Amino acid sequence: MNDKVAQLADYPIGDLQLRGFKAYEVETKIHPIPHYGRRDFYKVCLITGHTTLNYADRSIDIDGTFLFFGNPHIPYSSLIQSDAMTGYACLFTEEFLKLNDRPGSHHESPLFKLASSPVISVDPKQTDFLITIFKKILDENSTEYTHKDDLVRTYLHLIIQEALKMTPPDHLIRYKNAASRIAFLFLELLERQFPIENAQEPLKLRTALDFAEQLNVHVNYLNRSVKEITGKPTTAHIADRITTEAKALLQHSDWTISEIAYSLGFEYPTYFNKYFKKNTGAIPKSFRLGST
Repeated sequence: MNDKVAQLADYPIGDLQLRGFKAYEVETKIHPIPHYGRRDFYKVCLITGHTTLNYADRSIDIDGTFLFFGNPHIPYSSLIQSDAMTGYACLFTEEFLKLNDRPGSHHESPLFKLASSPVISVDPKQTDFLITIFKKILDENSTEYTHKDDLVRTYLHLIIQEALKMTPPDHLIRYKNAASRIAFLFLELLERQFPIENAQEPLKLRTALDFAEQLNVHVNYLNRSVKEITGKPTTAHIADRITTEAKALLQHSDWTISEIAYSLGFEYPTYFNKYFKKNTGAIPKSFRLGST
């Protein structure tokens, strides 16, 4: 095994399941972003170094200081390119970060969605501020303060909000008219169906007509709006997203190709094979073999 690829066991997460949270300082020649499939915790890192991050079906080259946001539903792994990586990391479960008096959940943030980049570059001034917050989290993690979990949650929300401020406006979807609104709602509805976590529950919305009926608009209006705002047909967005999920499942799950096909709404594996080859140029079996 390449000694630059970190394994989950290399990291101090023993009490994560007990408390729902773990923070630690990164100072290692082993990469601080471990390889894993789909787990039940989120990860926020402030890291300095050079690495290649494989996130879902994408590969991102990162060099410098950056924030990384790991989603437990999106498989990722990485390979260190520099001599060492330094920084800070926090692991937490979804339940830990939820606040009873705040509706929704942090995973609705653009930072935790597949369509967004999981990496944000930070400048020296931003780095100094974020280091201060991570150090406060580490300090609280070792105290006996009764409400320290509440304080840590506040710090985590502050990191997320600071990252949102750093995110370029063109990374966030906004709408200014009716067409923009419909296109935005379509993209949100499409994204909400993923990731697929149960092979026995196939996608419910797979066609432009399915989405139009769900949004209570005529399919022609939906198609015009999506094409006008995004430059791509509705069917292309659907195909791209299904194909992206198919690649992730082929690479990171142990499901059979038949199970993957069914989970993505294909009645027969042969239909899935043709669909996948049309969109990728490869059949699912060869893609799975080629990714190992």
